Amino acid sequence: MDDITQQLESLLQEEEQLQFTQFTNEMAFQIGCTMVERMKLENKHITIDITRNGQQLFHYAFPKTSADNDQWVRRKGNVATRFGHSSHYISTYLKSIQKNIQERYYVDPADYAASGGAFPIIVKDVGVVGAIAVSGLAQEEDHSLVTSVIKPFIN
Repeated sequence: MDDITQQLESLLQEEEQLQFTQFTNEMAFQIGCTMVERMKLENKHITIDITRNGQQLFHYAFPKTSADNDQWVRRKGNVATRFGHSSHYISTYLKSIQKNIQERYYVDPADYAASGGAFPIIVKDVGVVGAIAVSGLAQEEDHSLVTSVIKPFIN
């Protein structure tokens, strides 16, 4: 099995494990604040966006970020919500087939960014209800930040 296939399988397994039994406004707030505090400690600057059912529940932009980061979290979040997979998974999948998101899915790249950093909010027995997205680090770091922070909230 090649590296990219293993990575795709690992990302799918992660999505299977990181499913919520519920997702509340308070959880969005706590997850967002946890990310803010971690990035302050690490002196890193990102933008964070958490949405559920089209409603923005949390948004925070550090100094040294810009409106570009707002667009990145929107576009990455759109990928996670539409495809039900992390934007990192979609990015890796597209790399494996050597296509971009427009070629494969016929969606506008102005609205969809296949770049790591958005993770679908999956509620068990319900499905995808939103996304947690960050922008500002390398795409693998954006992805790892989201997944590491949500792990303690999975019950």
